[in-house]
Amino acid sequence: MLLKILNVAVAGVALLALAACAPSTAPATGGGDEKSGTLRVWLFDEPNRAPKEKVVGEAIKEFTAANAGVKVEVTYIPTTPARHERFKGAFNDPASAPDVAEYGNTDLAEYAAAGGFADLSADFASWPDAKDVGTDLLGSATVDGKVYGLPWYIGIRALYYRTDVFEELDLKPPTTVKALTEAARAIRKEKPDLYGVAVGGEYTFGALPFVWDAGGDVESLDSAASRKGVKAYTDLLADDNCPPQACASLTGGKTVELFASGKAAMGILGNFSRSAVDAGAAAGKYAVVPLPGTEEGSIAPAFSGGNNLGVMKNSGHRSLAFKFLQLLGGKAYQTKMYEAMGNLPTLTSARDEIAASDPFIKPFLETVAAGTRFVPIDPAWVKIDNQKVIPTMLQKIATGQSTVEQATEEAATAVKAAFGRS
Repeated sequence: MLLKILNVAVAGVALLALAACAPSTAPATGGGDEKSGTLRVWLFDEPNRAPKEKVVGEAIKEFTAANAGVKVEVTYIPTTPARHERFKGAFNDPASAPDVAEYGNTDLAEYAAAGGFADLSADFASWPDAKDVGTDLLGSATVDGKVYGLPWYIGIRALYYRTDVFEELDLKPPTTVKALTEAARAIRKEKPDLYGVAVGGEYTFGALPFVWDAGGDVESLDSAASRKGVKAYTDLLADDNCPPQACASLTGGKTVELFASGKAAMGILGNFSRSAVDAGAAAGKYAVVPLPGTEEGSIAPAFSGGNNLGVMKNSGHRSLAFKFLQLLGGKAYQTKMYEAMGNLPTLTSARDEIAASDPFIKPFLETVAAGTRFVPIDPAWVKIDNQKVIPTMLQKIATGQSTVEQATEEAATAVKAAFGRS
């Protein structure tokens, strides 16, 4: 992101027509533009919420000082799957709805189809900082040509590795998938108390880079290319690296815990995992490189996750809501959120300044510059995710219940069903 903004494949996909997915009841209409009163905000809860709450508190103090007669009331909501129903309820009931809400960019298609968020295209175009958000990155907040949010931060994963273990075993940071696999097995053989690289059967965003690097995709899991990537990942879910009886059920969060606690020599972790690692046994004994691809020196496409800030369609404080978005999503507070939570800014200028003083983010920016990927911007993705289609596929292969061919065929059938295809 330092040299060029996201090369996300979502740019073109985001402009495709969104498949219909009507809510059970029509979204409430109306809203207003009151210039005083209480601005209600929903933000995601965090395991370590205090630093986030402090930064948000500073933004609220600045906002209310500049807007007489305005109060800001923040509710921190859980990120569990139940959030989807909570949002849908708010779309249809203005009395329970916030004016501003943080939402995951993978949830966008579902919420846009439900008609719950306001079209911010004109507002965004008039925002002075809009030019600092790349066109491709804006795609993660865009459906059918309409902007439904301000990209607040992104999360990129790369390969963390234990420098002390690599030095002791005379290993070099891997630069290909093959080298990664060989290093993981060598470590496990020499140090059986360690996992070579922590991988999980429930770690979708750890597995997808292997699929994308091989030329596969979520919508073609039974293709030869996808199967090659799935096999490369599930080959690591084995006794000679991360035994399936222990690792088949691991989530991304659990792989972070394994690396941070010193039980794994490598892990596919995000820039946002830094504080957890620094609080564990691996602190001071690790470095980060981009997750390698198949070809020597290549970088596997990482998932470009992250959260956006949107305005509810039925908000009674339309102008105030977007003004608050501009402040909390602006350069000053994106930088503060990085310092507090490790959230990588979406604004190029903010990333440039951070990179100049913090070399830690260099491999993550190199990963972005090499090209990142996104999940389908379609309500079908929520079904695929909630049904654990990809984790089930990975687990069946890892535990020997299915072959790669059988599991990928089954997963591909479930994906087609989610999209309403025969």
